[in-house]
Amino acid sequence: MDNNEINNEITHTEDTVNETAELTGQPSGQPSGPKTGWKKEAFEWAEAIVVAVVIALIIKAFLFTLVTVEGESMQNTLHTGDRLFVWRLGYTPQNGDIVVFRPERDKTKPYIKRVIATAGQTIDIDFAKGIVIVDGKVIDEDYIKMPTTAPGDVKFPVTVPEGYFFAMGDNRGHSKDSRYSVVGSADNSSGLIKNKSLLGHALFRLWPFSQFGGLE
Repeated sequence: MDNNEINNEITHTEDTVNETAELTGQPSGQPSGPKTGWKKEAFEWAEAIVVAVVIALIIKAFLFTLVTVEGESMQNTLHTGDRLFVWRLGYTPQNGDIVVFRPERDKTKPYIKRVIATAGQTIDIDFAKGIVIVDGKVIDEDYIKMPTTAPGDVKFPVTVPEGYFFAMGDNRGHSKDSRYSVVGSADNSSGLIKNKSLLGHALFRLWPFSQFGGLE
């Protein structure tokens, strides 16, 4: 194909476009739609922001959230200022998981602890020896800062019913947890926490970057 033929094809294409403009009542070479006014543009931006906020709220309520650790109850695993990714959707507590929950008797601040026993298990604590026993077996707790020698007001052993879990902080000498009845749900004096009080499962440390990674 020579240059003349190529030029003819381009000219023919331009003619077709112009004919289409004439058929639609639009002047040749003019935009096919009206210019967007500033009010319409502002409305579209506001609409996009509202949608984004709603999506963010839905994600936070049902999928995951971010929390900041405060206090020493989870040392040496977690420290004040640590930023954590917490998964919410469809989570049920499992032994060893680090969880965030909001106690029924004190909803001012969420608690972050480690699940020690779940539904159907019996937990006992020998405070003299500083050991924790679940279903008759001493559990290996290499994550704790000190042995479990500090009792609360809960009497042991405790069997966990369906829909509850028992949790303690890793820093056993400085943790308000399921050893204290006030941490448990309002319908019991055994420090047991309802699953529905859970805010989620802490999976990752996002900050500080030097310790970024999974918590399990």
